Amino acid sequence: MKKMTKLTALSLALIFTLGSASLFAQAKAKFHIGVVTGTVSQSEDDLRGAERLIQDYGSVKTGGMIQHITYPDDFMSQQETYISSVVALADDPLMKAIIVNQAIPGTTEAFKRVRAKRPDILLLAGEPHEDPLVIQSAADLALSADFVSRGYLIPWAAKQLGAKSFVHISFARHMSYESLGRRRAIMEEACKDLGIKFYFETAPDPTGDIGMPGAQQFMLEKVPQWIEKYGKDAAFFCTNDGETEPLLKQMLAYGGIFVEADLPSPLMGYPGALGLDLSKEAGNFPAILKKVEEAVIAKGGKGRFGTWAFSYGYTLTAGLGEFAKNVIEGKAKKDSLKDVFAALGKFTPGAKWNGAYYVDMGTGVRAKNQVLIYMDTYIFGKGFLPTTAQTVPEKYYKIQMKKQ
Repeated sequence: MKKMTKLTALSLALIFTLGSASLFAQAKAKFHIGVVTGTVSQSEDDLRGAERLIQDYGSVKTGGMIQHITYPDDFMSQQETYISSVVALADDPLMKAIIVNQAIPGTTEAFKRVRAKRPDILLLAGEPHEDPLVIQSAADLALSADFVSRGYLIPWAAKQLGAKSFVHISFARHMSYESLGRRRAIMEEACKDLGIKFYFETAPDPTGDIGMPGAQQFMLEKVPQWIEKYGKDAAFFCTNDGETEPLLKQMLAYGGIFVEADLPSPLMGYPGALGLDLSKEAGNFPAILKKVEEAVIAKGGKGRFGTWAFSYGYTLTAGLGEFAKNVIEGKAKKDSLKDVFAALGKFTPGAKWNGAYYVDMGTGVRAKNQVLIYMDTYIFGKGFLPTTAQTVPEKYYKIQMKKQ
């Protein structure tokens, strides 16, 4: 028998590969999941979580499961456009779930329109910007960073790091949100009880006329002045993701303490502030954490800067996608907290989570479809602070947001 030539073997291998690809393309997903996130400039971590879902389950355009779209950076002035884009996902007959992270204003209306059109679609909201009772009226499940517990735990952590004062940075729109306004009130009370001075500073709203570039430039110019005003033992906290990078950049240069971001992640602000290229570590959070930690320590930030070991935004997008898939396939129940944490845990191996269903301040009623969650804080050069093991005093759960 004649020996097979290298060319023939290569040709057969190519035919086999192309044939396999063709068979794969024909094996289209049985259902689709719509994923809506912000852009790279507004909320990169959220978007990367959608990319992870596409990596795991494929994109609809290539026969896979995930249909990813983004909302505009100036979403407050383009609400109807945003709502229409979410509702349009329901035109796909294979669409079985829609996830929005972060669930910006207008999400409740979008979900209600989808519900009227397609009651079979599972609707999941990550980090809703609308008041709890509002988003609960439309979503099957809403997941939020625990603004009540963290309102106490972030100042508590700041004190463990030696903070003498706590500076909360935000703007009117954020402070009008029940969750963020209430967290600010809790932080102020916690600082008082912990013996830390509380201060509030105003930054520009990135959805306003000057946009994100103008807001970031403001932070670059203002942060050194704040550090001079409040001292290097002041802890700083900012409610906006996009403004976190310039805050960190200037703090690493001028001083201060940073416990964690509003939506914590080793990717939240640190790579840009430190000038790090993390392309080789993409998706590998232990490797990302290690590289960021080394850079923070090299800048003199040991024991003064923190984060969550895994990205909250990334985990929320990917975790809600995994949870939706499990519910659709009958492997999870949409009202099971255990199943929610299992889905999140796929993307945070070894991390400790804590959380509970939201309790309304006015009625005392515990929600069945909104869960507040949080993770232990990791301090660069020091390790984990046991935040999930702390008992938050009952009084903080009864503090309401102050009227603006």
